[in-house]
Amino acid sequence: MARMHEVDFQVHGDDLQFVEVELDPGEAAVAEAGAFMYMEDGIEMETVFGDGSKAKSGLFDSLIGAGRRLLAGESLFTTVFLNRAGGKRKVAFGAPHPGKIIPVDLGQMGGELIAQKDSFLAAAKGVSLGIAMQKKLGAGLFGGEGFIMQRLQGDGLVFIHAGGTLHERMLGPGELLRVDTGCIVAFQPTVDFDIQAVSGIKTAFFGGEGFFFATVRGPGRVWLQSLPFNRLAGRVLAAARPGGSSEEGSVLGNLGLGDLGLGNR
Repeated sequence: MARMHEVDFQVHGDDLQFVEVELDPGEAAVAEAGAFMYMEDGIEMETVFGDGSKAKSGLFDSLIGAGRRLLAGESLFTTVFLNRAGGKRKVAFGAPHPGKIIPVDLGQMGGELIAQKDSFLAAAKGVSLGIAMQKKLGAGLFGGEGFIMQRLQGDGLVFIHAGGTLHERMLGPGELLRVDTGCIVAFQPTVDFDIQAVSGIKTAFFGGEGFFFATVRGPGRVWLQSLPFNRLAGRVLAAARPGGSSEEGSVLGNLGLGDLGLGNR
C-alpha cells in the first residue's frame, strides 16, 4: 500500500464546517465530488477515474477502483488537488449539511476504517476507497446502509462528516451499544456490527423508531451522529406538505416502509 501524503489542516466553523488543508510542494489531496470550496493559486485540480490512490495506474486498476466506488453508491470519479507551486498552498472542502467534520488518522486506526457510504469528504493523497460487504443478512437488509459500506485504507488523514453532533465511543471487549441505524458514521473493523429487532409489537408499531436498530460490539472505536441527513430531509419534506407535520415514524403519524424497517435514518 502506497504511503499517503502528510498534510496539515484546520477545521473552521461550528455547525456548518469546512476543512482547510495545507499542501507542501508536490503534495496532493483527494475529495469527494462536490466537496470543493476554494483553492489558492498554484494548486492544480484534476478529476480522475476511480479513487486516485495510486500515482500511476493502468486502465484495469482504474476500472476496479471506479467499480468499487459505484458499488458503494459514490461517483465513478474523484478529484485530486495537487500543489505545483514552489511553496505551501491551501485548498478547502465544505461539509454537505450541518454537522461536524472529523479528522481521522488511519495510521492510528490500524490502517483501516469502515464508514457509511456518504460520510467520506476528503483525504490525503494515497487513501484507498474500497467497499466493505456486510457479512450478515440482517445487517445488510435492515442496517440502513445496505450490504455495502466504505472501507477507507491507508496510513494518513481522512476527513469524514457526521450530521448534527458527533459522539465518539471507545467500546471495550464485549461491550454492546444499541444505536439507531442511521446514526452510525464509522467504526473500526474490530467492531462487530449487526441488526437486532425491537422487542414488543406495540413498541415496534407505535414507538416511532422502526422495527430494527443496530448493535455494535467492541472492542474498538465507534463514531455516532445525532442528526442523519435522511432524518433532517424527512422532517423538512413532511413540514412542507400541505397540512404536513414533523411527527415521525409511527403508524399514527407518517407511516412508510422505511419508517417501519429502518427507524429515523
